[in-house]
Amino acid sequence: MTKTEVKESVNVQVTLRHTNNHREIEQYARDAVQGLGKIFSGILNSHVILDHQKNDFEKNKLAEITVHVPQNVLVSKEAASTYEQAIDSCVDSLGRQLKKYKDKLLSHR
Repeated sequence: MTKTEVKESVNVQVTLRHTNNHREIEQYARDAVQGLGKIFSGILNSHVILDHQKNDFEKNKLAEITVHVPQNVLVSKEAASTYEQAIDSCVDSLGRQLKKYKDKLLSHR
C-alpha cells in the first residue's frame, strides 16, 4: 500500500509492508520528514518505508527513509520496538546528513 501526499515543500511517499491501515503512523512519518525541510529547504522528495519483522521480537519495527536532494540521495535505516522510535532515529540521522550536505554546498560557493 503506497500513498503520496504533497504538502508545503516536501513530497512524502509512505509505503507500509506486512502491515496496513495505520493512518496515524503514516501521518507521524509525514510530519517527521516535513520537519527536515527546516534543516534543508532543497529537498526534492522523500520515501518512507515501514516494515514489520516477525522473526525479531524486540526491534521488529523497521523504518527506511530516503531523501532526494539535488545531485545526492540520503538514506537512513533503523529498527526499534515502535515505528515512532524507528522514524525518529532515521530523522535524526538524516538531519545530520542534511546539515553536512548543506555545509558542503556552502563551502563550495
